[in-house]
Amino acid sequence: MGRILTALNRFNAAHPWSHNDAYAWFVLRHARAVRRAGGRTAVDVGCGTGNLAARLAGILPEVIGIEPDLATARVAARRFAASDRVCIEQRRFGDEPYGSYDLIVFVASLHHMPLRATLAQARAALRPGGRILIVGVASEASADALRSLVSLAVNPIVGLLRHPHPATAPPASMRAPTAEPLETFDEIHAVAAGELPGIRMRRRLFWRYTAYWTAPLRGEVHHAE
Repeated sequence: MGRILTALNRFNAAHPWSHNDAYAWFVLRHARAVRRAGGRTAVDVGCGTGNLAARLAGILPEVIGIEPDLATARVAARRFAASDRVCIEQRRFGDEPYGSYDLIVFVASLHHMPLRATLAQARAALRPGGRILIVGVASEASADALRSLVSLAVNPIVGLLRHPHPATAPPASMRAPTAEPLETFDEIHAVAAGELPGIRMRRRLFWRYTAYWTAPLRGEVHHAE
């Protein structure tokens, strides 16, 4: 088994692709719904080199990309230097203006931050009717074993289709610092349901989960499920 995993890792390194890209549809679908409802401002937390920010800018007129890693933020800032829609800020998420954003997106970034405090800050920064979207990474538990096996089998096929020519190094968009998740999906769900009553969460392939929450309109009340 060890030899098989070593061979898979070697093959995957030669045909790299971002597992986050598999769920861009999820983010963009919700972004369109936010725009249809009149939303204008999106925040991409941990925006990396700006691939998702660029796509969000095709939907919403104001996109703020927050990236704590200096080198990665510089790449993103150069990319959008002439843009009137995307602004890159080299900093950590936190102390956001109250009720200022229509869409807050965490793609493989939430596990880099304190879970409960970050969700509370995001909730406070959201306007009524706005949405929080998460494409997250969780610590693997026994309930994730089957999905993990399927992901291991499918991952090299997707990599070969997306990146047929062997790479000598990961693309710039995959060089930002990474961190291992500490909480399992169930642990994350328990915290998220307390901070964001009514949040919808779902396990996915490629070691990801998705979640979304819509801030109540004035006078509405969300109850925990």
